Amino acid sequence: MRLSSFFTSPPTVSSTLLVAALFASTASAQDRTTEQGEAQISSATEECTPYYYPPMASAAGKFPTVWVPATIIANDTNAQAKYNSILGQIPNIPPKGTQPASLEGDFSNFTPSYPATDPDCWWTYDQCVTPKLAGLPPDLAGVPEPQTLGYGFDDGPNCSHNAFYDYLSQNNQKATMFYIGSNVMDWPLEAQRALADGHEICVHTWSHRYMTSLTNEEVFAEFYYSMQAIKFVVGVTPTCWRPPFGDVDDRVRAFAHALGLRTIIWQYDSNDWKAGTGNITDADVDANYEALIARAQNGTFANAGTIMLTHELNNFTMSEAVKFYDQLKSAFKYLVPMGVAINQTQPYVETNYSLPTFEEYISGTTTVSGGTPQSTGGAGQSSSTGSGSGSSGAGRITVDGMGAVTAAVALVGGVMSLFA
Repeated sequence: MRLSSFFTSPPTVSSTLLVAALFASTASAQDRTTEQGEAQISSATEECTPYYYPPMASAAGKFPTVWVPATIIANDTNAQAKYNSILGQIPNIPPKGTQPASLEGDFSNFTPSYPATDPDCWWTYDQCVTPKLAGLPPDLAGVPEPQTLGYGFDDGPNCSHNAFYDYLSQNNQKATMFYIGSNVMDWPLEAQRALADGHEICVHTWSHRYMTSLTNEEVFAEFYYSMQAIKFVVGVTPTCWRPPFGDVDDRVRAFAHALGLRTIIWQYDSNDWKAGTGNITDADVDANYEALIARAQNGTFANAGTIMLTHELNNFTMSEAVKFYDQLKSAFKYLVPMGVAINQTQPYVETNYSLPTFEEYISGTTTVSGGTPQSTGGAGQSSSTGSGSGSSGAGRITVDGMGAVTAAVALVGGVMSLFA
Protein backbone atom coordinates (compact mmCIF):
# COMPACT_ATOMS: atom_id res chain seq x y z
CA MET A 1 0.00 0.00 0.00
CA ARG A 2 2.93 2.27 0.14
CA LEU A 3 6.15 3.13 -1.64
CA SER A 4 9.30 1.24 -0.90
CA SER A 5 11.71 2.88 1.51
CA PHE A 6 15.44 2.81 1.09
CA PHE A 7 17.31 4.22 4.09
CA THR A 8 16.85 2.22 7.26
CA SER A 9 18.64 4.95 9.21
CA PRO A 10 21.05 7.81 8.49
CA PRO A 11 24.45 6.42 7.46
CA THR A 12 27.11 6.21 10.11
CA VAL A 13 30.29 8.24 9.72
CA SER A 14 32.21 5.06 8.89
CA SER A 15 29.87 4.30 5.99
CA THR A 16 29.71 7.81 4.59
CA LEU A 17 32.53 7.43 2.08
CA LEU A 18 31.13 4.13 0.81
CA VAL A 19 27.69 5.60 0.29
CA ALA A 20 29.03 8.78 -1.30
CA ALA A 21 31.24 6.78 -3.67
CA LEU A 22 28.35 4.52 -4.66
CA PHE A 23 26.00 7.40 -5.41
CA ALA A 24 28.70 9.31 -7.26
CA SER A 25 29.07 6.36 -9.61
CA THR A 26 25.33 5.66 -10.09
CA ALA A 27 23.82 9.15 -10.22
CA SER A 28 24.34 11.73 -12.90
CA ALA A 29 26.00 15.09 -12.45
CA GLN A 30 22.65 16.50 -11.32
CA ASP A 31 22.94 18.46 -8.06
CA ARG A 32 21.47 16.25 -5.31
CA THR A 33 22.59 18.33 -2.37
CA THR A 34 19.95 21.09 -2.48
CA GLU A 35 16.19 21.19 -2.82
CA GLN A 36 16.51 23.37 -5.92
CA GLY A 37 18.83 20.89 -7.60
CA GLU A 38 16.72 17.88 -6.69
CA ALA A 39 13.59 19.59 -8.02
CA GLN A 40 15.15 19.89 -11.48
CA ILE A 41 15.38 16.12 -11.99
CA SER A 42 12.89 14.98 -14.64
CA SER A 43 13.78 11.27 -14.65
CA ALA A 44 11.79 9.26 -12.11
CA THR A 45 14.49 6.59 -12.16
CA GLU A 46 17.07 9.15 -11.12
CA GLU A 47 14.73 10.74 -8.58
CA CYS A 48 14.24 7.38 -6.85
CA THR A 49 17.92 6.55 -6.81
CA PRO A 50 19.03 6.94 -3.18
CA TYR A 51 21.38 9.81 -2.44
CA TYR A 52 23.52 10.84 0.49
CA TYR A 53 22.50 14.15 2.05
CA PRO A 54 25.30 15.22 4.44
CA PRO A 55 23.17 16.93 7.14
CA MET A 56 21.43 13.60 7.80
CA ALA A 57 24.62 12.22 9.35
CA SER A 58 24.00 14.36 12.44
CA ALA A 59 20.58 12.68 12.87
CA ALA A 60 22.12 9.29 13.67
CA GLY A 61 20.82 8.00 16.98
CA LYS A 62 18.35 10.86 17.40
CA PHE A 63 15.40 9.26 15.61
CA PRO A 64 13.73 5.84 15.71
CA THR A 65 14.31 3.24 13.02
CA VAL A 66 12.23 4.14 10.00
CA TRP A 67 9.09 2.16 9.13
CA VAL A 68 8.94 0.57 12.58
CA PRO A 69 6.44 1.73 15.25
CA ALA A 70 8.27 4.48 17.12
CA THR A 71 9.22 4.45 20.78
CA ILE A 72 11.06 7.06 22.80
CA ILE A 73 14.79 6.97 22.05
CA ALA A 74 16.94 5.94 25.00
CA ASN A 75 18.46 8.97 26.71
CA ASP A 76 16.14 11.38 24.86
CA THR A 77 15.38 13.36 27.98
CA ASN A 78 13.42 16.02 26.12
CA ALA A 79 11.02 13.47 24.63
CA GLN A 80 10.66 11.63 27.93
CA ALA A 81 9.96 14.84 29.81
CA LYS A 82 7.34 15.90 27.27
CA TYR A 83 5.70 12.48 27.40
CA ASN A 84 5.54 12.53 31.19
CA SER A 85 4.13 16.07 31.20
CA ILE A 86 1.08 15.18 29.09
CA LEU A 87 0.20 11.72 30.42
CA GLY A 88 -2.24 13.29 32.87
CA GLN A 89 -4.28 14.59 29.90
CA ILE A 90 -4.67 11.16 28.30
CA PRO A 91 -7.86 9.14 28.95
CA ASN A 92 -7.60 5.55 30.15
CA ILE A 93 -8.58 3.90 26.87
CA PRO A 94 -6.78 0.61 26.14
CA PRO A 95 -5.20 -0.01 22.71
CA LYS A 96 -7.63 -1.53 20.21
CA GLY A 97 -6.95 -4.64 18.19
CA THR A 98 -3.43 -5.78 17.45
CA GLN A 99 -0.47 -4.41 15.54
CA PRO A 100 1.10 -7.11 13.36
CA ALA A 101 4.43 -6.79 11.61
CA SER A 102 2.68 -5.56 8.47
CA LEU A 103 1.18 -2.10 8.14
CA GLU A 104 -2.37 -3.38 8.57
CA GLY A 105 -4.09 -3.35 11.95
CA ASP A 106 -6.32 -6.25 12.98
CA PHE A 107 -9.62 -5.43 14.66
CA SER A 108 -11.34 -8.72 13.78
CA ASN A 109 -11.46 -9.88 17.39
CA PHE A 110 -12.20 -6.46 18.82
CA THR A 111 -14.98 -4.74 16.91
CA PRO A 112 -17.81 -7.21 17.61
CA SER A 113 -17.60 -6.64 21.37
CA TYR A 114 -17.12 -2.90 21.15
CA PRO A 115 -19.97 -0.89 22.77
CA ALA A 116 -22.60 0.28 20.32
CA THR A 117 -22.55 3.72 21.92
CA ASP A 118 -18.85 4.16 21.02
CA PRO A 119 -17.63 5.90 24.19
CA ASP A 120 -14.21 6.61 22.63
CA CYS A 121 -15.32 8.37 19.42
CA TRP A 122 -13.48 5.73 17.37
CA TRP A 123 -13.55 6.80 13.73
CA THR A 124 -12.77 3.33 12.40
CA TYR A 125 -15.92 2.00 14.12
CA ASP A 126 -18.51 4.63 13.22
CA GLN A 127 -16.73 7.62 11.61
CA CYS A 128 -17.11 9.65 14.81
CA VAL A 129 -15.52 13.11 14.44
CA THR A 130 -16.89 14.88 17.54
CA PRO A 131 -14.84 13.72 20.53
CA LYS A 132 -16.60 12.45 23.64
CA LEU A 133 -13.70 13.61 25.83
CA ALA A 134 -14.19 17.16 27.09
CA GLY A 135 -11.70 19.72 25.85
CA LEU A 136 -10.92 18.07 22.51
CA PRO A 137 -11.89 20.00 19.36
CA PRO A 138 -13.86 18.28 16.59
CA ASP A 139 -11.94 16.69 13.75
CA LEU A 140 -11.80 18.66 10.51
CA ALA A 141 -13.73 16.36 8.16
CA GLY A 142 -15.13 18.98 5.81
CA VAL A 143 -14.37 22.66 5.25
CA PRO A 144 -16.68 25.55 6.15
CA GLU A 145 -16.47 27.50 2.90
CA PRO A 146 -19.22 26.65 0.36
CA GLN A 147 -18.31 25.01 -2.94
CA THR A 148 -14.78 24.44 -1.67
CA LEU A 149 -12.61 21.32 -1.70
CA GLY A 150 -9.96 20.94 0.98
CA TYR A 151 -7.14 19.77 -1.28
CA GLY A 152 -4.40 17.51 0.03
CA PHE A 153 -2.37 14.32 -0.39
CA ASP A 154 -1.22 11.62 2.03
CA ASP A 155 1.89 9.43 2.29
CA GLY A 156 4.56 11.78 0.93
CA PRO A 157 7.13 12.78 0.23
CA ASN A 158 7.18 10.44 -2.73
CA CYS A 159 10.68 10.08 -4.17
CA SER A 160 9.40 10.67 -7.72
CA HIS A 161 6.98 13.54 -7.14
CA ASN A 162 8.72 16.21 -9.24
CA ALA A 163 6.39 15.89 -12.25
CA PHE A 164 3.35 16.08 -9.97
CA TYR A 165 4.66 19.03 -7.98
CA ASP A 166 5.64 20.73 -11.24
CA TYR A 167 2.05 20.32 -12.40
CA LEU A 168 0.68 21.86 -9.22
CA SER A 169 3.16 24.72 -9.50
CA GLN A 170 2.24 25.41 -13.11
CA ASN A 171 -1.39 25.70 -12.03
CA ASN A 172 -0.49 27.88 -9.03
CA GLN A 173 -2.21 25.23 -6.94
CA LYS A 174 -1.25 24.75 -3.30
CA ALA A 175 -2.22 21.71 -1.25
CA THR A 176 -1.82 20.16 2.18
CA MET A 177 0.85 17.45 2.19
CA PHE A 178 0.52 14.84 4.93
CA TYR A 179 4.08 13.60 5.32
CA ILE A 180 5.19 10.33 6.92
CA GLY A 181 8.17 10.88 9.20
CA SER A 182 10.03 7.87 7.79
CA ASN A 183 9.60 9.19 4.25
CA VAL A 184 10.92 12.58 5.34
CA MET A 185 14.06 10.91 6.66
CA ASP A 186 14.38 8.77 3.53
CA TRP A 187 13.85 11.65 1.07
CA PRO A 188 14.82 14.93 2.79
CA LEU A 189 15.21 17.07 -0.33
CA GLU A 190 11.80 15.97 -1.56
CA ALA A 191 10.32 16.96 1.79
CA GLN A 192 11.87 20.42 1.50
CA ARG A 193 10.16 21.01 -1.83
CA ALA A 194 6.71 21.18 -0.22
CA LEU A 195 7.67 24.28 1.77
CA ALA A 196 9.59 25.75 -1.15
CA ASP A 197 6.51 25.46 -3.35
CA GLY A 198 4.21 26.98 -0.75
CA HIS A 199 2.31 23.85 0.27
CA GLU A 200 1.13 23.21 3.82
CA ILE A 201 2.90 20.33 5.60
CA CYS A 202 1.07 18.17 8.14
CA VAL A 203 2.05 15.02 10.04
CA HIS A 204 1.03 11.55 8.86
CA THR A 205 2.81 9.73 11.73
CA TRP A 206 6.23 8.09 11.81
CA SER A 207 5.49 4.61 10.45
CA HIS A 208 1.90 4.77 9.12
CA ARG A 209 0.35 2.29 11.56
CA TYR A 210 -3.17 2.02 12.96
CA MET A 211 -2.74 4.50 15.80
CA THR A 212 -5.43 3.12 18.12
CA SER A 213 -3.62 -0.23 18.26
CA LEU A 214 -0.42 1.32 19.65
CA THR A 215 0.61 1.79 23.28
CA ASN A 216 0.63 5.24 24.85
CA GLU A 217 4.39 5.58 24.40
CA GLU A 218 4.18 4.49 20.75
CA VAL A 219 1.35 6.93 20.00
CA PHE A 220 3.37 9.75 21.53
CA ALA A 221 6.56 8.77 19.72
CA GLU A 222 4.79 8.44 16.33
CA PHE A 223 3.71 12.07 16.68
CA TYR A 224 6.77 13.48 18.40
CA TYR A 225 9.46 12.13 16.09
CA SER A 226 7.45 12.94 12.95
CA MET A 227 7.27 16.54 14.12
CA GLN A 228 10.97 16.49 14.98
CA ALA A 229 11.89 14.98 11.59
CA ILE A 230 9.99 17.65 9.67
CA LYS A 231 11.58 20.36 11.82
CA PHE A 232 15.06 18.86 11.34
CA VAL A 233 14.75 18.40 7.57
CA VAL A 234 12.42 21.20 6.46
CA GLY A 235 12.70 23.75 9.24
CA VAL A 236 9.07 23.94 10.38
CA THR A 237 7.02 22.21 13.08
CA PRO A 238 3.52 21.26 11.86
CA THR A 239 0.32 21.93 13.79
CA CYS A 240 -1.90 19.41 11.96
CA TRP A 241 -2.03 15.68 11.31
CA ARG A 242 -4.07 13.00 9.61
CA PRO A 243 -4.42 9.47 11.04
CA PRO A 244 -3.40 6.65 8.69
CA PHE A 245 -6.53 4.76 7.61
CA GLY A 246 -8.50 7.38 9.57
CA ASP A 247 -7.87 5.29 12.69
CA VAL A 248 -8.26 7.65 15.65
CA ASP A 249 -10.08 7.72 18.98
CA ASP A 250 -10.11 10.09 21.93
CA ARG A 251 -6.92 8.63 23.43
CA VAL A 252 -5.00 9.30 20.21
CA ARG A 253 -6.69 12.68 19.77
CA ALA A 254 -5.66 13.64 23.30
CA PHE A 255 -2.00 13.00 22.49
CA ALA A 256 -2.30 14.96 19.25
CA HIS A 257 -4.02 17.86 20.98
CA ALA A 258 -1.44 17.96 23.77
CA LEU A 259 1.28 18.20 21.10
CA GLY A 260 -0.50 21.04 19.29
CA LEU A 261 -1.83 19.01 16.36
CA ARG A 262 -5.35 19.41 14.99
CA THR A 263 -6.90 16.22 13.57
CA ILE A 264 -7.93 16.22 9.91
CA ILE A 265 -10.07 13.42 8.46
CA TRP A 266 -12.18 13.35 5.27
CA GLN A 267 -15.74 12.79 4.08
CA TYR A 268 -15.04 11.08 0.76
CA ASP A 269 -12.42 8.45 -0.11
CA SER A 270 -11.07 8.19 -3.63
CA ASN A 271 -9.70 4.74 -2.70
CA ASP A 272 -6.77 5.56 -4.99
CA TRP A 273 -4.45 3.84 -2.52
CA LYS A 274 -6.37 0.56 -2.91
CA ALA A 275 -6.17 0.40 -6.71
CA GLY A 276 -4.82 -2.95 -7.81
CA THR A 277 -5.45 -4.54 -4.42
CA GLY A 278 -8.47 -6.57 -3.44
CA ASN A 279 -11.53 -5.68 -5.47
CA ILE A 280 -10.64 -2.03 -6.22
CA THR A 281 -9.80 -1.33 -9.85
CA ASP A 282 -8.52 1.78 -11.59
CA ALA A 283 -12.04 2.25 -12.95
CA ASP A 284 -13.43 2.20 -9.40
CA VAL A 285 -11.13 5.07 -8.44
CA ASP A 286 -12.21 7.00 -11.53
CA ALA A 287 -15.81 6.44 -10.48
CA ASN A 288 -15.12 7.79 -6.98
CA TYR A 289 -13.63 10.98 -8.41
CA GLU A 290 -16.54 11.30 -10.83
CA ALA A 291 -19.10 10.80 -8.03
CA LEU A 292 -17.56 13.63 -6.01
CA ILE A 293 -17.54 15.87 -9.08
CA ALA A 294 -21.21 15.05 -9.74
CA ARG A 295 -22.09 15.96 -6.15
CA ALA A 296 -20.30 19.27 -6.49
CA GLN A 297 -22.16 19.98 -9.70
CA ASN A 298 -25.58 19.15 -8.23
CA GLY A 299 -25.19 21.55 -5.29
CA THR A 300 -24.30 19.12 -2.50
CA PHE A 301 -21.65 21.54 -1.24
CA ALA A 302 -23.62 24.77 -1.67
CA ASN A 303 -23.53 25.51 2.06
CA ALA A 304 -20.22 23.96 3.13
CA GLY A 305 -17.28 22.35 1.39
CA THR A 306 -15.73 18.92 1.77
CA ILE A 307 -12.51 16.89 1.84
CA MET A 308 -11.65 13.82 -0.23
CA LEU A 309 -8.83 11.42 0.66
CA THR A 310 -6.16 11.28 -2.05
CA HIS A 311 -2.51 10.26 -2.04
CA GLU A 312 0.98 11.13 -3.20
CA LEU A 313 1.64 7.42 -2.99
CA ASN A 314 2.65 6.18 -6.41
CA ASN A 315 2.42 6.65 -10.14
CA PHE A 316 -1.28 5.88 -10.25
CA THR A 317 -2.46 8.10 -7.39
CA MET A 318 -0.53 11.15 -8.61
CA SER A 319 -1.65 10.54 -12.20
CA GLU A 320 -5.26 10.39 -11.05
CA ALA A 321 -4.85 13.75 -9.33
CA VAL A 322 -3.58 15.24 -12.59
CA LYS A 323 -6.25 13.50 -14.65
CA PHE A 324 -9.13 14.92 -12.60
CA TYR A 325 -7.67 18.29 -11.64
CA ASP A 326 -9.43 20.34 -14.33
CA GLN A 327 -12.75 18.63 -13.61
CA LEU A 328 -12.43 19.32 -9.88
CA LYS A 329 -11.57 22.95 -10.63
CA SER A 330 -14.67 23.25 -12.78
CA ALA A 331 -16.99 21.49 -10.33
CA PHE A 332 -15.79 23.27 -7.19
CA LYS A 333 -15.49 27.00 -6.95
CA TYR A 334 -12.26 26.73 -4.95
CA LEU A 335 -9.55 24.14 -4.28
CA VAL A 336 -7.48 25.20 -1.27
CA PRO A 337 -5.16 23.74 1.39
CA MET A 338 -6.82 22.73 4.66
CA GLY A 339 -5.23 25.56 6.63
CA VAL A 340 -6.41 28.14 4.11
CA ALA A 341 -9.94 26.73 4.23
CA ILE A 342 -10.17 27.43 7.97
CA ASN A 343 -8.08 30.64 7.95
CA GLN A 344 -5.23 29.02 9.86
CA THR A 345 -2.65 31.58 8.78
CA GLN A 346 0.04 30.28 11.14
CA PRO A 347 0.46 26.67 10.03
CA TYR A 348 3.63 25.98 12.02
CA VAL A 349 4.97 26.59 15.49
CA GLU A 350 7.54 28.92 13.92
CA THR A 351 6.07 32.37 13.35
CA ASN A 352 8.16 33.51 10.37
CA TYR A 353 6.08 31.61 7.80
CA SER A 354 2.41 32.19 7.00
CA LEU A 355 -0.42 30.88 4.88
CA PRO A 356 -2.79 33.30 3.16
CA THR A 357 -6.31 33.72 4.47
CA PHE A 358 -9.10 32.12 2.49
CA GLU A 359 -10.05 35.50 0.99
CA GLU A 360 -6.43 36.22 0.07
CA TYR A 361 -6.02 32.81 -1.55
CA ILE A 362 -9.14 32.99 -3.72
CA SER A 363 -8.14 36.53 -4.71
CA GLY A 364 -4.89 35.20 -6.17
CA THR A 365 -2.44 35.52 -3.27
CA THR A 366 -1.72 31.81 -2.94
CA THR A 367 1.62 32.26 -1.15
CA VAL A 368 2.38 34.82 1.53
CA SER A 369 5.86 36.23 1.09
CA GLY A 370 8.18 36.46 4.05
CA GLY A 371 11.00 34.71 5.79
CA THR A 372 11.40 30.99 5.24
CA PRO A 373 12.27 29.04 8.40
CA GLN A 374 15.77 27.59 8.56
CA SER A 375 16.00 23.86 9.18
CA THR A 376 18.15 22.35 11.87
CA GLY A 377 19.61 19.98 9.30
CA GLY A 378 20.93 22.75 7.10
CA ALA A 379 18.06 22.49 4.63
CA GLY A 380 16.74 26.01 4.87
CA GLN A 381 17.83 27.12 1.46
CA SER A 382 14.39 27.11 -0.07
CA SER A 383 12.28 29.91 -1.43
CA SER A 384 8.53 30.36 -1.01
CA THR A 385 8.09 31.06 -4.70
CA GLY A 386 8.48 27.50 -5.95
CA SER A 387 11.43 25.72 -7.43
CA GLY A 388 10.41 22.84 -9.64
CA SER A 389 10.96 22.94 -13.35
CA GLY A 390 11.08 19.32 -14.40
CA SER A 391 8.65 17.64 -16.79
CA SER A 392 5.24 19.16 -17.31
CA GLY A 393 3.35 16.53 -15.39
CA ALA A 394 0.72 16.27 -18.09
CA GLY A 395 -0.63 12.80 -18.74
CA ARG A 396 0.73 9.73 -17.03
CA ILE A 397 3.47 10.37 -14.48
CA THR A 398 6.32 7.89 -14.62
CA VAL A 399 7.33 6.39 -11.29
CA ASP A 400 9.93 3.70 -11.59
CA GLY A 401 13.59 3.32 -10.78
CA MET A 402 13.28 0.22 -8.63
CA GLY A 403 15.92 -1.71 -10.55
CA ALA A 404 18.55 0.96 -9.90
CA VAL A 405 17.53 1.13 -6.27
CA THR A 406 17.71 -2.63 -5.83
CA ALA A 407 21.22 -2.70 -7.27
CA ALA A 408 22.32 0.12 -4.98
CA VAL A 409 20.85 -1.62 -1.96
CA ALA A 410 22.63 -4.85 -2.79
CA LEU A 411 25.95 -3.05 -3.02
CA VAL A 412 25.67 -1.04 0.17
CA GLY A 413 24.43 -3.90 2.31
CA GLY A 414 23.81 -2.89 5.91
CA VAL A 415 23.64 0.82 5.20
CA MET A 416 20.40 0.50 3.29
CA SER A 417 17.60 -1.99 2.89
CA LEU A 418 14.55 -2.20 0.65
CA PHE A 419 11.28 -1.97 2.57
CA ALA A 420 8.57 -4.14 1.09
